[in-house]
Amino acid sequence: MTTLTNLEQVRRVVTAIPGPKSNALIQRRAEAVSGGLGLTFPVAIERASDAILLDVDGNQIIDLGSGIGVTNVGNSASRVVANVIEQVQVFTHTCFTVNPYLNYVEVCEALNRLTPGTHKKKSMLVNSGAEAVENAVKIARHYTKRQAIVVFEHAYHGRTNLTMALNAKNMPYKEGFGPFAPEIYRVPMPYSYRWIGPKETITSDAMEMITHKIEKEIGAHNVAAILIEPIQGEGGFIVPPKGFLPALAEYSREHGIIFMADEVQSGFARTGHMFAVEEEGVVPDMLVTAKGIGGGLPLAGVTGRAEIMDSVHMSGLGGTFGGNPIACAAALGAIATIEEDGLIERAQHIGKILGDGLRALAAKYPVIGEVRGRGAMQAIELVVPGSIEPNSAALTKVLKYCTSNGVFILSAGTYNNVIRFLPPLVITDELLADALSVLDEAFATL
Repeated sequence: MTTLTNLEQVRRVVTAIPGPKSNALIQRRAEAVSGGLGLTFPVAIERASDAILLDVDGNQIIDLGSGIGVTNVGNSASRVVANVIEQVQVFTHTCFTVNPYLNYVEVCEALNRLTPGTHKKKSMLVNSGAEAVENAVKIARHYTKRQAIVVFEHAYHGRTNLTMALNAKNMPYKEGFGPFAPEIYRVPMPYSYRWIGPKETITSDAMEMITHKIEKEIGAHNVAAILIEPIQGEGGFIVPPKGFLPALAEYSREHGIIFMADEVQSGFARTGHMFAVEEEGVVPDMLVTAKGIGGGLPLAGVTGRAEIMDSVHMSGLGGTFGGNPIACAAALGAIATIEEDGLIERAQHIGKILGDGLRALAAKYPVIGEVRGRGAMQAIELVVPGSIEPNSAALTKVLKYCTSNGVFILSAGTYNNVIRFLPPLVITDELLADALSVLDEAFATL
């Protein structure tokens, strides 16, 4: 077996990006792959380690996206790789609900231990964040004997039929794919930067609007769950104002509603806590995980109060590949890396460097309307200078410049005007500084 050494953690541009080999592979992709699949960067990757991506033309690119918040522990992290190799040599699949195995149980034990709250918890494993959200909704409805699910403006929860209904944004996620699942109700999200009304009372004003809609348009007694991302992801890294999540959780408790946190993108040390809801001590009844849990392999989980998770009849939950043993092995490696290498504290450190750097750029370039986020989950919203009008044209130019100079960043936002930063938690200070210098150059060209 060939043993590959880790890539040197430096940016290195040796051809145009995309280069000739990338262009050739992208052409093959166009001939063979459905045109319905998006393409953010026309650059083909050959290898990756930690925070560096090596493309097929030999360019070393700084990764500030982590595969959309997946490789929190770095690409090809050593514990993840070792666990996967060991597991794949033992067995690759049995289906847990047919023949159970140890590492599925161990991942559930870890989730029960790591998620907020000291109450008795239980978990189940599936393949993706969307599948986990679907199962969480299923369980909540079964437990409460209610049907309504309350979600938020700017929300994103997946691409299946139910999760498309939960999503706020039509294009590209919902356009032409309906009809969607019923009994989904959307309420306002306190998006501070764009809130119409006094910022000083945003939490109380938002709660008044939300509870009025629930009580008058749905009936609180009909609501099974309130589902929210503690920091909204695809919606633009919208951070709820202080006090909002605790107030929402308290309202849920008062009305027998399950308070459900979608931590698919914000979980596993990303925000400087193991989970973003911990910032204000919120304890959800159910918590959904994916992305960062598997260290790059497909895995997701639903963790909840034991009485909720046990309310479903035998064989009411399951799936052929959910909690695949190879993915579970990877997850145990990723969790060990986070805990043993201090990646929660590392995320806090990254957050200071990244936040300070982005705020310095905002002071320099009026096209940056706001800097927001926590830990290693930060964003800048681009506007027409002197206004809050979304500036998607500037975003396109900045992304193109950064890509051609060896830095991968991702877009987000309801208005297609947010740049989000999700660096691996093992990225070096030097790489972060280098990436910020390229970003500075990109804004200087506008």
